[in-house]
Amino acid sequence: MNNRLMPLIVVVGLVAIVALWIGGTYNKLVALDQAVQAQWGQVENVYQRRADLIPNLVATVKGVANFEKSTYIAVAQARSKVGQVTTTASPNMVNDPAAFAKFQAAQDGLTSALSHLLAVVENYPDLKANQNFLDLQSQLEGTENRIAVERMRFNETAQAFNTARQSFPTAIVAGMFGDRFKLKAYFQAQPGSENAPKVQF
Repeated sequence: MNNRLMPLIVVVGLVAIVALWIGGTYNKLVALDQAVQAQWGQVENVYQRRADLIPNLVATVKGVANFEKSTYIAVAQARSKVGQVTTTASPNMVNDPAAFAKFQAAQDGLTSALSHLLAVVENYPDLKANQNFLDLQSQLEGTENRIAVERMRFNETAQAFNTARQSFPTAIVAGMFGDRFKLKAYFQAQPGSENAPKVQF
């Protein structure tokens, strides 16, 4: 073998190794990013399920005489706000911390309004005995549990992405692609959730 070709072969070999490493790292980041996107879809799915239950719940509650009108109006307004945030949101919300925070705040507002509605129901024995209401309440409770589970899974998936994204030397490759691999936001506990709820009748 010609000794003059040896340095060229070494350089070509090193370039090939670096290119394969960058490609492999890029593909790993893409796979983790897609996992976050898929889990986000699950989060949106369970939030949509809750949004779909609310009109039936409010209609059932409205059927009870003398029920506090302001309570179900608050639920309707909170649901409307969630709809506005969802339709105006960034198409890639998991990469936009401001849009993500706005989405979470709107969902937290709806959660609070629903909690208040269910607490006020305690004053209405007829409503508590209504089978339609009981079925809807059970579905809503199940949906809230699903939301908690999907949010937890989203945070786990986002953590896996963020850990890989910030690890050396993956961070170098991610930095080469600008905003393509931005860090993902996490769901946080609702403000005030560290305090026990106070229900007053």
